[in-house]
Amino acid sequence: MEWFNEPKQWQSQPDGAIEVTTDPGTDFWQKTHYGFQRDNGHFYFRQVEGDFQTDVKISGGYRDLYDHAGLMVRVDAANWLKCGIEFVEGVQYVSAVYTREFSDWSVTPLNPAPAALYLRVKREKETFEVHYSLDGATYSMLRLGYLAAGESVMVGIMAGAPDGKGFPVRFENLEIKGTP
Repeated sequence: MEWFNEPKQWQSQPDGAIEVTTDPGTDFWQKTHYGFQRDNGHFYFRQVEGDFQTDVKISGGYRDLYDHAGLMVRVDAANWLKCGIEFVEGVQYVSAVYTREFSDWSVTPLNPAPAALYLRVKREKETFEVHYSLDGATYSMLRLGYLAAGESVMVGIMAGAPDGKGFPVRFENLEIKGTP
């Protein structure tokens, strides 16, 4: 595993968890609606070829507008998928963003806010499915989409704090089943 935009503060715990404190002003976003482009979010990944499934449990101290953490699949700066928790006006949302030159955004509020969210992303050829769970057992599909990806993609955990001062987040049980 390696970092794209390594955060100033992070550590791997003895239990395998990865704890990150996001740097302020970090995000992944391209063009749509807000009129800006950012490619400076934190992304801890490995290359995967072909079809795969990745799972993780995330919990964070979300506090500022757009604080977010979750999973990412990345081809390059203009083609990627991120999903996870996004904090908007005091509410945690399960969120998915597909970017194909322009970023889109879909969200579903989580009320009450869960202590943790379980995420799963599956790839089958050019199709990517995003699933989430509140208990780690029963998953619901949030999004299915297309991503112009070659055989090899970067897969891992991501986090950002576009408008805030940074926040702590914990990633547990990260598993990537696929061909490195």
